[in-house]
Formats: sequence, structure tokens, C-alpha cells
Amino acid sequence: MAGQYFDVWDAGDAYERYMGRWSRLVADEFVAWLACAPGSRWMDVGCGSGALTSAVARRCRPRTLLGVERSAGLVAAARAHGSPPALFARADAQALPVGDGAVDVAVSGLVLNFLAEPGAAVAEAARVVAPGGLVAAYVWDYAEGMGLLRHFWDAVTAVDPRSAAELDEGRRFPLCRPAPLRRLWSEAALVEVEVVPLEVPTRFADFADLWDPFLSGQGPAPGHVASLTPAARERLRTALRERVPTRADRSIPLRARAWGVRGRRAGAVDSLRSARETAVRRASQ
Repeated sequence: MAGQYFDVWDAGDAYERYMGRWSRLVADEFVAWLACAPGSRWMDVGCGSGALTSAVARRCRPRTLLGVERSAGLVAAARAHGSPPALFARADAQALPVGDGAVDVAVSGLVLNFLAEPGAAVAEAARVVAPGGLVAAYVWDYAEGMGLLRHFWDAVTAVDPRSAAELDEGRRFPLCRPAPLRRLWSEAALVEVEVVPLEVPTRFADFADLWDPFLSGQGPAPGHVASLTPAARERLRTALRERVPTRADRSIPLRARAWGVRGRRAGAVDSLRSARETAVRRASQ
């Protein structure tokens, strides 16, 4: 599929203008929801250009903080903008470079749906947290809650329905909904699983501020724009401009919703409780 190539993110500056500015807003909402105690050991899996890592460093007073990312370009961008105690390393989400129970909190922002085996990545995150530790993530609600992309793919549908059917993230990423996320966490043997909506404003100064990042060629939607002829690109641009709400000052007010999910790695108390519940069930049979 053509869209799979453009799922690869590698240029930090391009990502920042297209999605990073909004991922930083939702990262703050996500970290506030986690409400973790200061002095914890953190890992940001698939840290990208460092939006979530920066929010953790700023708000959580971590003892240690390691961001891991397989893209060299994004690691470089994260290092350029990171602040102590954050450190960054190249690594795959399914082979994290630390031992069992090495961290207290493992988080991931806007990554899971781009992984070939998200279940394996969640299981790996569960491996590296200590008993009682937290595994948490957030993903955009591509199907309904991401206003920018919903308007974009609706415009694509208007001018080229076949392309929209193949590439629309709302269709391609069924994982980005509460039930599949909850199931993924439960399958990794995490307990006390919760899923909540996280919503932020995405205000564009004008249409150029909204449209120009689609010309970066990175990500499914910009990748589709890059594949078009100049004439087709202009038709799409016109269709999108007609669809987005525009205020008198030319600004475009939209909103973006993500789904946050979290669960704990079972500790000794959880294992004892589970054993007792199993014994009670057996005795009642």
C-alpha cells in the first residue's frame, strides 16, 4: 500500500509543523491525567521529536527519563529540544534497551497504530516496568475526533473516492478506539485498565497554516498529497478550503481528540488477590 511508505516519520521539523504542535498540547493533557508521583523512572517509547518526553520532564519531576525512537532524524530533533534529565537513544518499540522492571512508567504518544505488531510493543512495555508500574499511551481518534484529518479525507473523498478508501486513517487504524485499546492492554496482562478521551484545540492562523504542512510528504495525508499531479493537488486544496470553518479574521478553529489508555503491571498484591478469587470460584462450583 502506498500509504505504508508515508507512515514512516523521519524529519523532525516537518513533523513539528504538521502534527508536533498539536501532539505537544495533547501530551500535556495526557501527563496531567496520569498524575504520577515525582521521582519516578520514566521511558517514552517511540518518542518522536520529543513532545511527550518534554511534557514529562516539565511536569513530573522524573528521577530518570529515557526517550527511545527508531528514526535517527527524530532522535536528533528530540535531543536538540530536550531538557534534563531526558536522554535519548535509537531503539525499536519491540526490543527496548533496558532490563525487566527497569522503569516505573512506560508511556507512548501517537505511535501504536503505526507499529506492525502493537500487541508485542505493549507486552514489551509491560516487561520493562516494575511490578505495580504504569503502562500508558495515547492515539488520535482518526475516525471521528481529529478535525483536521477528518476534513482532509472528506475532501479527498469528494475529488477521488478510491484514494480515500485506501488511505483514510479513520479506516486504516481501527485500533484507535476505546474497545481495541482496552483489549490490547488486557491481553498484555495489565490490570486496572482505563481509557479516556483527551481533547485539545487546533487553531490555524489561516488556510496556508493548515494546508502548507500537508506538502511535507511525511505521514499518510501528506504522502497522498505528494503523490498527486499539480492539477489534482489544486483540486484537493480547493475542496479542503471549502470545507473547513473560517472566521472573519481568516483563522480556522478545529479540535482534536485522542484516546488515552493506561494500566498497571500486576504486583504481588494483585497476584495474591487473583489467587484468592480463583480459589473462591473453584470452591463455589
